[in-house]
Amino acid sequence: MTATPSSPTPQSNPAARIRNLIILLVAIVLSLSIFLGVRFGSNTGTLAAMAETATPLDVALKNEQPTLIEFYADWCTSCQAMAKDMSDLKDEFGDRVNFVMLNVDNTKWLPEMLSYRVDGIPHFVFLDPQGESIASTIGEQPHTVMAANLEALATGSPLPYLQSRGRISEVESPTAPKAQNDDPRGHGSQVKE
Repeated sequence: MTATPSSPTPQSNPAARIRNLIILLVAIVLSLSIFLGVRFGSNTGTLAAMAETATPLDVALKNEQPTLIEFYADWCTSCQAMAKDMSDLKDEFGDRVNFVMLNVDNTKWLPEMLSYRVDGIPHFVFLDPQGESIASTIGEQPHTVMAANLEALATGSPLPYLQSRGRISEVESPTAPKAQNDDPRGHGSQVKE
């Protein structure tokens, strides 16, 4: 019987060992950076961070600065999509404009929701320094539109984009009863002939 020379196993091949060691080190570094990024990363640009640092409504209405009120909800995808832009705009205009965040899921803000006719979110209300509503926009707005409106608000100029309407999340009134019709034959009862 003749013996055939065996090929080197990956454990005995020095090049394979070095390659495996490099892959292992890269995996460890990536895992560690992801862990540390999630654990200690900055949460600026999130709805939670914006809400934590927002100007309280009562303060904004008394400090004689123009104000932007944002009606939002944590579940609102349009609100989440705009969070980074809104954080950047707050960094740019926060010294001249109050940024107020009112969560529509908190019934405390129901009078304000009714007053400003909030039926979709995000809903932005622009207030002059005396606290009077001068314009509103509803839904996702491009960064440039919000920046132009905030610049005008901060300088007391007319807002260039009034009554804009972008993609929204519908808001249901917490006090409105839901229509129930359990009779399958009654589905057309609301149709008038």
